[in-house]
Amino acid sequence: MAKKDQLTLRGPLYGNNRSHSKTITRRKWNVNLQSCKIKDTNGKVTRILVSTKTIRTLKKQNRF
Repeated sequence: MAKKDQLTLRGPLYGNNRSHSKTITRRKWNVNLQSCKIKDTNGKVTRILVSTKTIRTLKKQNRF
């Protein structure tokens, strides 16, 4: 399964590691994905994989 948020399609970010000796190596920051149940507009409950930032937004919208 892809490491993407199923609602917002947020994926990993890419950048560099910088050591004390200034050596540069590529690295990846993955999204913090969690499995949760949400209600859609019809009231049906589905299980999806979303980021923790999206979970906070869903709680504010009372869609949990």
